[in-house]
Amino acid sequence: MTHLPDIRVGSGFDVHAYDDDAPLYLAGLLWPGEPGLSGHSDGDAVCHAIVDALLGAAGLGDIGGLVGVDEPDTEGAASTGFVRLALAKLAAEGFRPVNVSVQVIGNRPKFSPRRDEAQRVMSELVGAPVSLSATTTDRLGFTGRGEGVAAIATALIAR
Repeated sequence: MTHLPDIRVGSGFDVHAYDDDAPLYLAGLLWPGEPGLSGHSDGDAVCHAIVDALLGAAGLGDIGGLVGVDEPDTEGAASTGFVRLALAKLAAEGFRPVNVSVQVIGNRPKFSPRRDEAQRVMSELVGAPVSLSATTTDRLGFTGRGEGVAAIATALIAR
């Protein structure tokens, strides 16, 4: 009988309201001319959802247990650093990412023109393929009203 590798799946979800006074960071990219996302850090909902998906897959909690919103060191921090922290925590437990899929939900920014760039940046960061897609909610809910952005991530990891 062949021993199968320890494969696990995790999901993550994050949402942030727009903040006209902040720059927009999404999927590790700066989006000039777009309203930013509110939050203690840079508000990158894609990175936050990926962190939760990776940690959840390994049974290691969530982003709140990794970095707290009351920590001065994380105020305004780049969320790509949170992904690196999650990856280090996974590695310490003997896990590595296999792939990640993320769907961005919102009216803006228009994601498709920068999808390839975002996938490249996030794949390099995660060290495994990251696929990104985007959708709207046909004017329903807070994203449909243009109040913010949400992201849903699914991560496959192996020991």
